Amino acid sequence: MEELDGFDPFLTELAKAADLCLKPNRHALRFSGEPPSDIGSGDDCLLLIEVRDSAGMRLPEEDLELEIYRSGAALNLMLSKVNDHEAPLLWHGSHPVWMQAVSGERCERPADGAAFEGLCRRIRALLA
Repeated sequence: MEELDGFDPFLTELAKAADLCLKPNRHALRFSGEPPSDIGSGDDCLLLIEVRDSAGMRLPEEDLELEIYRSGAALNLMLSKVNDHEAPLLWHGSHPVWMQAVSGERCERPADGAAFEGLCRRIRALLA
């Protein structure tokens, strides 16, 4: 557990970014699988963004998965809804790209997509 203590400030900042971009819900983050040695260094990082309503009740149907990885020198994010395998997913590299989860084909931004794009921009800024 001590190895995760160094990540606490980063996870807290990510949760604050999610709280700001995805109002009115509250968010907590935890690693899904093994934590990386260093976030953004080249190791893939998979995070679960757990969602609660303003009263503190868990909303697992709203949970998100965030993958942070590098491709060459470029930092990339992949954001998807954990419990909705039909929902489009967001790839965010130098710009946002929405894709169908099943086929991987490009698609239009969903109605709630602007908030997710804002979250990805904030996360990229935190990692810069």
